[in-house]
Amino acid sequence: MPRVTRVPSALPPALEAREVRHGFGNQTVLHGVSLAVQPGEVVAVSGPSGSGKSTLLHLLGGLDTPQGGEVWWAGERVDTLNTQARARRRAGRVGLVFQHHYLLEDLSVLDNVRVPALLSGDGGEERARGLLERVGLADRGRDLPGVLSGGERQRVALARALVTRPAVVLADEPTGSLDRANADRVAELLLGLAREEGSGVLLVTHDERQAGRADRALHLLDGRIGEEQEELGHPAS
Repeated sequence: MPRVTRVPSALPPALEAREVRHGFGNQTVLHGVSLAVQPGEVVAVSGPSGSGKSTLLHLLGGLDTPQGGEVWWAGERVDTLNTQARARRRAGRVGLVFQHHYLLEDLSVLDNVRVPALLSGDGGEERARGLLERVGLADRGRDLPGVLSGGERQRVALARALVTRPAVVLADEPTGSLDRANADRVAELLLGLAREEGSGVLLVTHDERQAGRADRALHLLDGRIGEEQEELGHPAS
């Protein structure tokens, strides 16, 4: 496929890590990881189990604080903020999608999608309804998550991640628990919607087919980012 030609952006990276280091006890997990994701760009990160992928994603999402280095969201350094301040920034700027969708079982589908918008001070109902329509669940807004299939639940989680129009979406094996057909549908929705709205996406995956949908692919091994693979250049879904 032809290589994608990217026009340089005047905007800061949607997400940037600068020499991020982290460990647990005497074990160093990340050894100075640096990367950047531009607005509208999809970057895939692969690597074997235990290489530090999930740890890196948690640090980049502000769910934990790195022991060294810097984390930036859309031009603002956030690793120096306290837990509450990071949570407030994250609610409006970062969308999170995990392999397990973590829906709130006692809330309706619509209210689950609205949660990040409510946390950031925006009711978000119109936006949430629009996203449910985009992911094919416009008629399920009043349902509780317990009556949905696995693929439907993950599509709700995708809509929830995008409801605040985040600068960056962090996705940790978002299709890992789905069958092939549902995995393809969720991946196409995630990457297509994010690109349309200009969100940068960092996708952690073991699935080479899903990684192949990205604009660039990185490999994490023993806590270090390896050589950047050739730009993949696949068109938006």
